[in-house]
Amino acid sequence: MMKHTKIILFLFTSFVFTSCITTREVQYLQPSESLTIDGEGLVSYNVQEYRVTKNDILDLNIITTPDGDAAQFYSRLNTDGTAMSEITSRMRGSGNGSNRFYFNGIKVNSKGEIYVFGIGYIKAEGRTVEEISQEIQTEVNKNFLEGKSEVRLNLDGIHYFILGDLESTGMTGEKTAYTQRLNILEAIALNGGLNRSVDRKNVTLQRKYPEGIKMVKLDLTREDLVNSPYFWLQNGDMILLNTRQKNFYGFGREPIQTLTTGVSLMTTALTIYLLINRL
Repeated sequence: MMKHTKIILFLFTSFVFTSCITTREVQYLQPSESLTIDGEGLVSYNVQEYRVTKNDILDLNIITTPDGDAAQFYSRLNTDGTAMSEITSRMRGSGNGSNRFYFNGIKVNSKGEIYVFGIGYIKAEGRTVEEISQEIQTEVNKNFLEGKSEVRLNLDGIHYFILGDLESTGMTGEKTAYTQRLNILEAIALNGGLNRSVDRKNVTLQRKYPEGIKMVKLDLTREDLVNSPYFWLQNGDMILLNTRQKNFYGFGREPIQTLTTGVSLMTTALTIYLLINRL
């Protein structure tokens, strides 16, 4: 009996230690020999330029002087004699957030084109926002003296999604960051950080391109993550947070939780063992 008890205690102790999470599993950007830096110890920005895809929505404003009367050429409202500051406000709509942007923005259609009133259809899919803006500016300059008008074309910030296996992540949902650049660690920080159940070594990033969707695996614990072009988020990215397998069974998240689960298993095992011996 004593021999069997020692074996069970040994197995229990080993199980508890192997089930606990180590600091190497939760610490971000741990030193990596493959990290690439320049002579001054700096990491260069490896940012992929975003290219517009079908169903994107763009925000267009064309700025001129109040006497320029750009509305008669470009405004869907077709106002007349209105100062451009007011036209800009009305073109953007009176609502806030994504709903306002959806109803008042310029949508990329199924052919990959946008329609600008007074100019016509312009190819958008596969091009950068800057390239599209330059083409619109060229068309606008045909109606106004060069330097007397300005085309402002933007996306509605960086629109991304976070999806976790467990609701306890507290991060799942649709997100928008009103910034030009956002990396994955900044996105996580903005949403409260990851809890210990998330497998930081196995994060999936889903990115859309004009040709299709690409999925890559990211290891947030490696320092060389900052060299990856997927370190920087793009509009439409989806971050998939995977849960560690041990956490599904009640282990690993907190030491006390692991110990409690282990004690429960050991008690159950001893009970079954004693019942079998009595038969």
